[in-house]
Amino acid sequence: MSKQQFASWLKQNSIHLSEQQMQQFETYYHALIEWNEKMNLTGITDEDDVYEKHFYDSLTAAFAYDFQSAVRIVDIGAGAGFPSIPIKICFPHLQVVIIDSLKKRTKFLKHIADELGLDNVQFVHGRAEEAARDVSHRETYDVAIARAVAKMNVLTELCLPFVRRGGIFLAMKGSTGLEEKEEANSACRKLGGRWLEPYALKLPHEESSRFILRMEKIDSTPGKYPRKPGTPAKKPLV
Repeated sequence: MSKQQFASWLKQNSIHLSEQQMQQFETYYHALIEWNEKMNLTGITDEDDVYEKHFYDSLTAAFAYDFQSAVRIVDIGAGAGFPSIPIKICFPHLQVVIIDSLKKRTKFLKHIADELGLDNVQFVHGRAEEAARDVSHRETYDVAIARAVAKMNVLTELCLPFVRRGGIFLAMKGSTGLEEKEEANSACRKLGGRWLEPYALKLPHEESSRFILRMEKIDSTPGKYPRKPGTPAKKPLV
C-alpha cells in the first residue's frame, strides 16, 4: 500500500488526512525503521507493508468505533505504538495512555510522541494487572484497546478493568477472532462486560479475515480482578 493509497483508503472510510498528518506518518515510519535496527520492534519493515499492516490496520479500529465520541483511551501492550499512535495522529483531541511492560519500548514511544509533536500522551512502564489496580487508571477510560497481545479470554481480564461503565473495549484480532470470542464468554460476564456485534474486515491487499471484537462495559469489574501478574495467562477465566 503506497502512501497515496493509504490516504485514499482512509478517505473512503471517512478519515481525511491533512498534509501534516501525512508527514507525521512518514516521520513515524522512518523512526520505526531507524530504532528497529537497535531493538526488535517489528518484523515488517518494507514501507508499503508498514503503511498497510501497521498504520492502516491500526486505524481500522476507527471503522468499528467513533473515536470522536471518546476523550480518554488506554492501549495495553502497544509495542511499537500500534494501534494507539496512528489513532492519536488521526484524532488529536484524544488523551492517550500507553501501558507496556518493556522499558525500552516505552523509551521508543516517548521519542515518537516528541518527534511527532503529540501532546496528551502518557506512558506507563509496567504490567496491566498492576496498573488496573491503580485508582488513577481503574475504570477511568472511555476506551481500552489492544492489538495482538494475548488470547481474548486473557485479554479481557487485562483490559476491561480499565474501562468505565458505558465505555468500550476493542480487541483487534486475526482470523481466529470469532473462536476467541466464544472462549471469552465467561470472562466477559464475570468482568462486567457485554458483547457487541464484532466488526469483520480484510486489509485491501490481503485475503485473510480480521475482526475487531467489541465489548461494552455494563457493570463494575469485581475488585478481585485482574488477578496477580501472570495469573490471567496461566489460568484464563472459564
